[in-house]
Amino acid sequence: CCACHGVVLQHAAPERLIRGGLPTERLVAHVIDAKYHWHLPLYRQAQMLATHGIAIDRSTLAFWVGYAAQELKPLWHRLRQLLLASSKLCVDETPAPVLDPGRGRTKTGYFWALSRDDRPWAGPDPPGVVYAYAPGRGAVHGLQLLEGFRGIIHRDGYQAYKTMTRETRADALSGTLAFCWSHLRRQFVKIEREAAPA
Repeated sequence: CCACHGVVLQHAAPERLIRGGLPTERLVAHVIDAKYHWHLPLYRQAQMLATHGIAIDRSTLAFWVGYAAQELKPLWHRLRQLLLASSKLCVDETPAPVLDPGRGRTKTGYFWALSRDDRPWAGPDPPGVVYAYAPGRGAVHGLQLLEGFRGIIHRDGYQAYKTMTRETRADALSGTLAFCWSHLRRQFVKIEREAAPA
């Protein structure tokens, strides 16, 4: 028996997020949080680690982020599915600079957001938001993100949303458009400023 001979058996350690890799889940989560929450690019994180004597290349950090994103993808799909089952959603897109390899500069991409927050009127559903990257802000990208949605789309006055709900298109949404009051209010503020005596 092993105990009689002084041999201690130990269960194998559970696999880490990156199989056979050294980073813990906590370290990978820290890199992701620093990148997306605190807007610290990976090259800057690599520089910061280097000041502490930890040499981790930016490409390694990028691999970790990509690996973690794949692990989180089922969660993203489930959250999107829950939001698309809502009776109403807020939809918006915002520009984001994206590296354009080989050209030495950035190009413009877009983050699309689907969100739900019924707390102000004591709605039964919890709040949630899903972000998706697209290379543009055309209707085709919104249709892809909102595929299967049947409800009220709360949005700004961007023309692509009208295109997305046209009945003549086979891939159009069967949703109702609701305009954003904040965007409407801005127009009244603009009119008031222009009408004010100089």
